[in-house]
Amino acid sequence: MLSNGCVIVIALLLLLRDAATAVRVDPAMMIRQPLDSVPMFREAPAFRNGAECAGGDKVNVAMTLDANYLRGTMAGVLSILQHTACPENVVFHFLAARMDGDLVAMLRVTFPYLDLRVYRFDPSRVRGRISRSIRHALDQPLNYARIYLADTLPPDVRRVIYLDSDVIVVDDIRTLFSVHLAGHVVGAPEYCHTNFTNYFTDTFWMDPALSGTFHGRRPCYFNTGVMVMDVDQWRTGGYTRRVEGWMAVQKQKRIYHLGSLPPFLLVLAGDIQAVDHRWNQHGLGGDNVKGRCRGLHPGPISLLHWSGKGKPWHRLDARRPCTVDYLWAPYDLYRPSSPVLEE
Repeated sequence: MLSNGCVIVIALLLLLRDAATAVRVDPAMMIRQPLDSVPMFREAPAFRNGAECAGGDKVNVAMTLDANYLRGTMAGVLSILQHTACPENVVFHFLAARMDGDLVAMLRVTFPYLDLRVYRFDPSRVRGRISRSIRHALDQPLNYARIYLADTLPPDVRRVIYLDSDVIVVDDIRTLFSVHLAGHVVGAPEYCHTNFTNYFTDTFWMDPALSGTFHGRRPCYFNTGVMVMDVDQWRTGGYTRRVEGWMAVQKQKRIYHLGSLPPFLLVLAGDIQAVDHRWNQHGLGGDNVKGRCRGLHPGPISLLHWSGKGKPWHRLDARRPCTVDYLWAPYDLYRPSSPVLEE
């Protein structure tokens, strides 16, 4: 078994090999010592394309890269590669608040064959626009990076799937990527049975100038943790500025209580391409306050999403898992630094 020092050396060599094409690397990353807080992971198997994948289109997947959610990100990546017939055609785009060489090194060591690119998302873009929400994790700048995907990704990326770091994909990601958007800028499962009024305050609904934004469309809730985005249309339609406009209203009038979701709803609810519900079995993390256990919704499943406060790796480590957390566990590549003693 390789020592931690050897692992980091190998990772840095891999970074040097791919810096010119795959990863935008800050030179300072090359000389920093690894942080003790960065977890270690087992190396994932090599996933290769079948003969039917030759000449196939690239599938672009975007996720955030953060030390607090790295374990979830690793599991999500593994699940995507394991369940697609063309894993070498999947390109991963990671948005990070800082170019942390330790995190990128761990990605490279864990997935040495992965086609990945890392981009820095400048937190200052949103710090002055964020309003306090009901859960601290929702207020982190990186939670708003999805708004700026079109500004961050290179021009040749014309369509992308955005995924939160607490998802597991158990179907071929190509199916979701190829969804027909029918002229819409975003595709996602939508839920019209949800009480949509709960996502906004009385101040919003009592002001016709604000609530009138939904005039002429039937707004339904959709979860922004799983979206197919037409990047070209997002750019040309100025959707980043539209979302930012509602964030500015929020700072003045307090029109919602959650983080980055409500401004998305204000701009897009009732004007997205509905995707089969199987592509976001959400809410498995419980509510945003206590994170109580929840079961699966009936019907077929292609993607499991631990949205809400409770995360499966935390509950499993605490030995207080929910039943659904055992569905996440097989994708966990985390390698504890010390052996776990069983009772």
